[in-house]
Amino acid sequence: MTLNPEIMQAVEHLNYRVTVGDVAAQAGLEIHLAEQGLLALAADTGGHLQVAESGEIAYLFPKEFRSILRNKYFRLQLQEWWQKIWKILFYLIRISFGIVLIASILLIFITIFVIVMAASASRDSDSNDSGDSSIGMPNIWIGPDFFWMFTPDYYDRRKDDRRKRPTEDRQLNFLEAVFSFLFGDGNPNHNLEERRWRAIGTVIRNHRGAVVAEQIAPYLDELGQGYAQEYEEYMLPVLTRFNGRPEVSPEGDIIYQFPDLQTSATEQRRRSIAAYLQELPWRFSQATTGQRTLAIGLGVLNLGGAVWLGYLLAGGQVAAELGGLVAFVQSIFWVLLGYGVAFLAIPIGRFLWLRWQNRKIATRNQERQARATQLETIDDRLQKKLSYAEQFAATTVIDQNDLAYTTERDLIEQDIENVDKIDAEWQRRLSQGQ
Repeated sequence: MTLNPEIMQAVEHLNYRVTVGDVAAQAGLEIHLAEQGLLALAADTGGHLQVAESGEIAYLFPKEFRSILRNKYFRLQLQEWWQKIWKILFYLIRISFGIVLIASILLIFITIFVIVMAASASRDSDSNDSGDSSIGMPNIWIGPDFFWMFTPDYYDRRKDDRRKRPTEDRQLNFLEAVFSFLFGDGNPNHNLEERRWRAIGTVIRNHRGAVVAEQIAPYLDELGQGYAQEYEEYMLPVLTRFNGRPEVSPEGDIIYQFPDLQTSATEQRRRSIAAYLQELPWRFSQATTGQRTLAIGLGVLNLGGAVWLGYLLAGGQVAAELGGLVAFVQSIFWVLLGYGVAFLAIPIGRFLWLRWQNRKIATRNQERQARATQLETIDDRLQKKLSYAEQFAATTVIDQNDLAYTTERDLIEQDIENVDKIDAEWQRRLSQGQ
């Protein structure tokens, strides 16, 4: 069983009656993959093939085909269950970094408190003067609002702030914000190739299956240099993906026709599309400024506490004398210190890397935008190419009334219903032969 989720989504979006060209353009898939996927989906869900008198084929699927697949294949049920479980597991992983940060701070400063109190008690036993101790706990006061950060309804008290930022994404809670501060929120262009091929498929469909290279260039990255660009070699992947073919005009200009994308199961209206493919810049974090500031402050506090604790534990004598918690913290001290360093080093390194990536993204966007701008200023040569492409532009709609055969019904029954059409066709041929 070969089932492509993109094909299933395209079938649903196109109202369950599609052609190979419909799905290839909608999902940006290669023609042969779209055809194989539709055949597999039709076989597994009881879909029907509708053959027009012209020989074109449309696929008709039941609206409940996903339920049919779930009932038929236990593996699909397992995949859906795992997706739900993974969402929970990944959320726990995300918040674990914030929990570890808080636990590290508490463990470090509780240990420092124990060591300082033990040192103070030791000096008190040697002298009645309790004020000559050289080591003491600094006077740190943390207001109650700090602890509100970790209460479930803390961000409900910030509704006024959220109203001031209606265009921002959903507000993260603090534990989610720590993960976002450390590792970001994923690649904003993870589906760039899908967007690219969907856009190219839409451009071809909007121009009824015949285009020139200049219309496709704003959605590609590299166009090559010299002869490679002059002879439009960058169009080869597009031709391969959508089963297109080049046509040469009398003046020597090349246009590209895609017959498979010229056939549709329903009347297609022109779809709006961006003038060029735009990559999204990387975003450092979805966390708010306040959340990032708090995360940095806690990171500095954690690292500073680890350094201070390392000074107190130097030599190992304190851990040997006090044992218990202090001895345990001594055993994992380098883990605590490493976490403290990494907590601040990772965001710094990621920030520098994102700046470098965003500069490259901006350059590619500018290049594609420039190609789209050139397309708006049509010169005589480009106008001739567009006019020649219009000669190959066409759209064939497989209408229900034009079907020669469908797997929905018995073949003999359909032959009986089509007897009038068959007789008319024979009469036409006989009259032409006379």
